[in-house]
Amino acid sequence: MNIKSPNNQMKNVIQDIVTKNKSGKETGIFSVCSANEFVLKASVNFAKKNNSALLIEATSNQVDQYGGYTGLTPKDFANYVNRIAKEFNFPHDRLILGGDHLGPNRWQNEDENSAMSKAEVQIKDYIEAGFTKIHLDASMPLGGESANSNGLLKAETVASRAARLCETAERTAFETNTKPVYVIGTDVPIPGGAKETEDDIRITPPEELEETINITKKKFYERGLEAAWERVAAVVVQPGVEFSDAQVFDYDRKKAARLVETISRFDSIAFEAHSTDYQRAESLKEMTKDNFAILKVGPWLTFALREALFALELIEQELIPSNSHSHLRETIDEIMTDNPEHWIKHYHGDESMKKISRIYSYSDRIRYYWTNQKVSESVVKLISNLSKTEIPLTLISQFLPNQYGEIRNGKIDNNIEKIIYSKIEDVLKVYQYATGGK
Repeated sequence: MNIKSPNNQMKNVIQDIVTKNKSGKETGIFSVCSANEFVLKASVNFAKKNNSALLIEATSNQVDQYGGYTGLTPKDFANYVNRIAKEFNFPHDRLILGGDHLGPNRWQNEDENSAMSKAEVQIKDYIEAGFTKIHLDASMPLGGESANSNGLLKAETVASRAARLCETAERTAFETNTKPVYVIGTDVPIPGGAKETEDDIRITPPEELEETINITKKKFYERGLEAAWERVAAVVVQPGVEFSDAQVFDYDRKKAARLVETISRFDSIAFEAHSTDYQRAESLKEMTKDNFAILKVGPWLTFALREALFALELIEQELIPSNSHSHLRETIDEIMTDNPEHWIKHYHGDESMKKISRIYSYSDRIRYYWTNQKVSESVVKLISNLSKTEIPLTLISQFLPNQYGEIRNGKIDNNIEKIIYSKIEDVLKVYQYATGGK
């Protein structure tokens, strides 16, 4: 099937960035992978202040035609993000919505026909909702299929299914007069971090990277998707970047050197890096230099949110009578203990270690609980309590020193929400620096 692309649109922002990155300029874009309202508001606020584009992504298990674990369909998520953007008067043409791991991920226990049919509906709904960056991920075995030692299918099978999904995306894009940009790649780090030691991390072999690109291109062409292939902007690999419950595995340019040399042979395709959370600023900068044009961040942002809220709770305990406290941390631990499904498989050790992990882990499984009604009510009460009193700068200095500096330098007001946004922006500033921003 030959599906022609609409010809009335400018080149996509992401493709422009990839082109500059591949030409040797130290520029890239970071991707905010979160549905948390504080994180999204902080990100929009940050992008507006810096007059930059903002890429926000939803994942296949988070958002789909059935609601995912957030209860949001692609249209719901798009409306949610657009509402926040409108609240901050953020220009619509600078907002990019992306879909991550789109494919049969949610339906791995079903047979190929059923899983892929649902994946096609998922892709269609994302495109119709206005998502223009699509990660095609069909790497997982379906219905008991045999996989290799890495838990993946043969490259040809993965590429064939990715092309099938792309065909659905292109057909929908033609009807909606859009031109999606695609990300391919099968060697995807497990979302949220999962490795315990550096030896557990398997860096993508360069020959697999080359095979992925060449076979996927072949399968696209077999379906008449030549125009779509021109919009494949990036490929996902594992360059040795990961984090676990309590450890961060930093980028090592030497270990990734052969991957970087291989991607240099493909003029219009860069890398997309997953699980970059908690990397040092200079490591992320090195990744941008090494053609990792898209850097994805998620748990680090809600990790920063938790740090902000818990610091504010300590301030609350100093200023507010005990009978009016929000009891935020106590509430969260109670809810997580009573509802362990989001963390029980990730945290190990005795009960005292599990309690530390529930709150402080790099994996940040706490992020799944901020929308719980009791937790949300505690957050609202915390903010309400502190909004009714003037917080002494000395307390902010004690518990939120960076935000104290921002207030003293006149960059933010002594306002609870602005303080929370600023704490999240501490992370965003690292990515801004790494991707070529000031």
